[in-house]
Amino acid sequence: MEKHRHFIIYKPYGFLSQFINNQTKRKKKLLGELYDFPKKTMAIGRLDVKSEGLLLLTTDGKVSDFITTRGNVEKEYYVQVNGEINQDKVDLLKNGVEIGFDGKKYITKKCKVSIIKTPNFPKRTQKIRDDRHGPTSWISITLTEGKFRQVRKMTSAIGHPTLRLIRIRVGNVNLGTLKVGEVKEILSF
Repeated sequence: MEKHRHFIIYKPYGFLSQFINNQTKRKKKLLGELYDFPKKTMAIGRLDVKSEGLLLLTTDGKVSDFITTRGNVEKEYYVQVNGEINQDKVDLLKNGVEIGFDGKKYITKKCKVSIIKTPNFPKRTQKIRDDRHGPTSWISITLTEGKFRQVRKMTSAIGHPTLRLIRIRVGNVNLGTLKVGEVKEILSF
């Protein structure tokens, strides 16, 4: 019986969370450029091209299915938003906000949200913006669901668009001290 392999990666800004680019018109950076992964390796969930942070990879489809669809697994993000966010806006996010999903209106599930101090992450490869454009805030958002671009849609819904999004945790697996683009093979999730 084939032994499954599992990896954690600090996905850099500008990379797709996939190994094959079906859009032949544009050249996008793919995960396979960062490491020699075994065949049948798949990303567990996704981070959009502008998002960074922890991405789990596996050759085991059952593990992937459990984490993404059936496991109610927490995913925690550190999010830099435009403007000075206050507790009232945090409470709106916690209790669920209306976003668009699949062409319909959707109310997000209750989640954990808190204002945090500016985290110590490496500068992003692409500059976010100048300080002259006004203040920014950092929040932590922990979800058990993961609709398409959900965090970005949630912060926009309360008037604080996302400027930078970094996933720091999936379940009990943390980003820890991984460096941007670093891949680490682990025994299990």
